[in-house]
Amino acid sequence: MSIAAPRILGIDPGLRITGFGVIELHGKQLVYVASGCIKSNDKESLPDRIKTLFAGISEVIATYAPNQAAVEKVFVNVNPQSTLLLGQARGAALSALVHAGLPVAEYTALQTKQAVVGHGKAAKEQVQEMVIRLLGLPGAPTADAADALACAICHAHGGQGLGALATAGYRVRGGRLVG
Repeated sequence: MSIAAPRILGIDPGLRITGFGVIELHGKQLVYVASGCIKSNDKESLPDRIKTLFAGISEVIATYAPNQAAVEKVFVNVNPQSTLLLGQARGAALSALVHAGLPVAEYTALQTKQAVVGHGKAAKEQVQEMVIRLLGLPGAPTADAADALACAICHAHGGQGLGALATAGYRVRGGRLVG
């Protein structure tokens, strides 16, 4: 009996747009499976928007059958209302993941950026570029999907940052990942 490769669903929660990314880990090789965004209609009530996110994530789980999940932790925003709404979107995501019986790991944006780019102050464009390189993608995913894929990559590397990449044929030079 063979053990299934870890299939990780990364989630970048947002009330308007929730990014998702699915990868597999084959030994030390990261393999892209899927990514995209779940969008809620800002004209709908908050409960309906939460329902949309829950249903969307549930559909992603049913379609791609991940066996692990990684979610970006909420940061405290300057605007308390925005932080509350983001927390509610994150709650919908966590509920869908737990409802499906998935083990869930949580990572801060800083941890994710350190794992993927090498430093926690990386710009969104840098995260997108490294996701393209690490997964061998032909083009750039949207920023939200890239953040979700980055969260999944962070989890695949055990949250250990670039140290986990040293044996994957990459090295760090001048704070940049080079092949």
